[in-house]
Amino acid sequence: MTATPATATPSKGAATRELILDHAYQMARRDGLEGLSIGALALAVGMSKSGVFAHFGSREDLQLALLDAVSTRFVEYIKLPALKQPRGLKRLRAMVDRWAQWGHIHQHGCVLLSAAVEYDGRADGPLRERVLKQQTDWRNELKRAITLCIDVGDLKKDTDADQLAFEIYALMLGLHHDAGLFGYEEANRHTTAAINRLLTSYQS
Repeated sequence: MTATPATATPSKGAATRELILDHAYQMARRDGLEGLSIGALALAVGMSKSGVFAHFGSREDLQLALLDAVSTRFVEYIKLPALKQPRGLKRLRAMVDRWAQWGHIHQHGCVLLSAAVEYDGRADGPLRERVLKQQTDWRNELKRAITLCIDVGDLKKDTDADQLAFEIYALMLGLHHDAGLFGYEEANRHTTAAINRLLTSYQS
């Protein structure tokens, strides 16, 4: 999780917090959020457990902070470049293309997807609520991009934005799943063909 260049030098405390999150990110990619161990994390960072707790009051606070950091990076990686494209199908396709690139980078472990699997069947709690909000927010971003496609006439007027967002999301989950098992190139080839066929079916 490479840090974004800053205009000012971060404080020592902020830099240490980022270092802890970077190591936690690598651990969570491998073992999931529930696999995060404060002891192992402290050892990896070269700190004491109390030193880690000084930056994150609890293991759950660390997990929530990590979810927020990765979610922000996910949106920045996918949405911001896509916004350079004109409203409509070009922007929606740009979002899907960047999402596929994210899948390539994270084919051996996406914290956001693993968190969705880890907490989908759990009782309500801060972690499940955060995961649900993040997934809902991203689904809404897709629906917003689809609605713009309808508004500019790139997709049929009777297009169900909620349904199409679900279908795109499902295909991208398939990409992540197959990339780890069968390799990214094959998974992306199948996903690209499916996305093209799907969007064509909604065009005027």
